[in-house]
Amino acid sequence: MPASTEAPTRVGAVSPASAAPAAVDSRLTPGGPGYRRMSFALFLAGVATFALLYSTQALLPLISGDFGVAASEASWTVAAATGGLALFVLPMSALSERFGRRTVMTASLAVAVTVGLLVPFAPSLTALVVLRAVQGAALAGLPASATAYLAEEVRPKALVTAIGLFVAGNSVGGMSGRVITGWVAQEWGWRVAVGVIGAIAVACAVAFRLLLPAPKHFVAGSLRPRVLLGTVRGHLGDPLLRRLYAIGALFMTVFGGVYTVIGYRLTEAPFSLPQGIVGSIFLVYLVGTVSASTAGRLVGRLGRRGALYAAGGTTATGLLLSLADSLWLVLLGLVLITGGFFAGHAVASSAVSKTATHGRAQASALYQSAYYIGSSAGSTVGALAFHAGGWTGTVGVGLLAVLGVVTITVLGTRAARAQQRLATA
Repeated sequence: MPASTEAPTRVGAVSPASAAPAAVDSRLTPGGPGYRRMSFALFLAGVATFALLYSTQALLPLISGDFGVAASEASWTVAAATGGLALFVLPMSALSERFGRRTVMTASLAVAVTVGLLVPFAPSLTALVVLRAVQGAALAGLPASATAYLAEEVRPKALVTAIGLFVAGNSVGGMSGRVITGWVAQEWGWRVAVGVIGAIAVACAVAFRLLLPAPKHFVAGSLRPRVLLGTVRGHLGDPLLRRLYAIGALFMTVFGGVYTVIGYRLTEAPFSLPQGIVGSIFLVYLVGTVSASTAGRLVGRLGRRGALYAAGGTTATGLLLSLADSLWLVLLGLVLITGGFFAGHAVASSAVSKTATHGRAQASALYQSAYYIGSSAGSTVGALAFHAGGWTGTVGVGLLAVLGVVTITVLGTRAARAQQRLATA
């Protein structure tokens, strides 16, 4: 992979943005030069990230059978990856503040795809979990750096749409990874399946590095722990950011639990579907691609909080429909869960980038950390609930998480109204 040519601007130096006339905004905008290349590059980065991160999720029944373990133990191959990402996303965001977004994203993908090529050779469940944790830690350099890159390089009016396209790449990666692994594993086993995903991720990583435009508005920050901790404390002290972090975690708790367990439900009675068909169920991720990429229009119509209410209500409706023993109703439920989740995630993550006026990488990193903690919690708790109470238990966990989203959004609405009253008093 070619070495990065990114040259960070030193603190105190005049950046290209400040050197330009004040009336000229050189940031990217839809239809402008470089915007399509940037969008496609980050779309591919999103594809690689989610394809690798959730490469074992659709294969959990096969992994359980191969190693002779229960669903709750096999689910650690997913939880370890998302947990590793959650733990390392903040340190990686600090590195991106110092060395540049493109540099960190390139290095992260390089390490992650290398580990991805080793995963098929894991001799035990423990080794597989360790490799997946390392892979998740490596991928931590992508999410926060990508959203910070967009916040710096894209005009504010186009930011929700640009981040929605990156999130859409996540949905395509999650879908293609699960569908491909399902069919490949049915013929050749789960090890060959994850190897194929690793090879696809290598191709995405190379194309990403070749396509992504060099940043023009990045200004290097400090790696001093005191500065970093001060920035983190400032973000955590912001009530709006705290609410957005909690919303991201709760949405991902639903999503992580549902998609970790759904393979077990569909391979058991009354459905008893083969592995290839179960993998194809993840084609509903295409709904997430659409809902994430159109999140900007949803916010334009309903406002941010209205969009979050709509996303939460859609997700809850899908959870309730999935309780039926009809395969078609289960599929419709998954469509609604997926659409609601990706819309809510795109709205919340873009709101974080717009709310943070400094330390955007850290603000995004805290969101991503909360988001993937939610994924790990959902994977683990959802599997435990399934073991204890079947699919009804998993749905119960999801509904509680959606109730949390709605409650937090209501509190945010009340806080905003109180501020308006004070401002007009």
